[in-house]
Amino acid sequence: MHRPASRTLPRLLLTPAVATLFLWMIVPLAMTLYFSVIRYNLMQPDQSGFVGLQNFEFFITDPSFATSVLNTVVLLGSVIVITVVLGVAIALLVNEPFAGRGIVRVLLISPFFVMPTVNALMWKNMMMNPIYGVLAQIWTFFGAEPVDWLTDHPLLSVIVMISWQWLPFATLIFMTSLQSMDRDQLEAARMDGATYLQQLRYLYLPHLGRSVAVVVMIELIFLLSIFAEIYTTTGGGPGDASTNLAFLIFKQALLNFDAGVASAGALFAVLMANIAAIFLIRMVGKNLDK
Repeated sequence: MHRPASRTLPRLLLTPAVATLFLWMIVPLAMTLYFSVIRYNLMQPDQSGFVGLQNFEFFITDPSFATSVLNTVVLLGSVIVITVVLGVAIALLVNEPFAGRGIVRVLLISPFFVMPTVNALMWKNMMMNPIYGVLAQIWTFFGAEPVDWLTDHPLLSVIVMISWQWLPFATLIFMTSLQSMDRDQLEAARMDGATYLQQLRYLYLPHLGRSVAVVVMIELIFLLSIFAEIYTTTGGGPGDASTNLAFLIFKQALLNFDAGVASAGALFAVLMANIAAIFLIRMVGKNLDK
């Protein structure tokens, strides 16, 4: 007889927190929806009113739109492949005991705690500067002409910066996963004469399947909003060579002062993120069911 009351009290106690979280999410989304269907350019305050889907049409027909979508896909795919492949390799290397393994592990995960802006400035000024950067000095030492990475290879430069920062995250997840492997099974495989490649194919990689799915999902969600590295180093250029969706939205909002078009672009990015999340959640779910 007291069950309804026992359920009602916890729900009432949770209501303020749930309502606050709901408003925290729904108010910005509602405002973005509102601005996306009105004309709202800060340089033309006298021109306003409902415009329907014109902001979406303007954003999609922007000359930089196709390039920004392609750059976003290339950036996401490249960073995910690099971090997963190198993360698995590094995790396997440091999985076996050796002298100083604890220090090596701390050094491996430390880049993940560097702020994105600091990461970008470090690569821009210390590593990729064509005059006094580390890479330029290496090129000069071998008698080659230093490369102006941010000008000649802007998107590749951004990919390298982001991969360097996110590689420790993937490595940490894979190292943690390897710690839970069945050691008896590994020993049995070795006693049966299994080579390291066979152990890698039939034991290590299947065991890391769930971790790979989780890393891919988390990285894809966060990498869709990459902005600081591009803004700090290439500014989206030269031209649109390193412009992604997040930077294109920034250009519409703060360079063109068009909040309406920028809001439409933000909703397009949200739609892309949700479509990707649906497939990734299903992929993770299948891995967890195995």
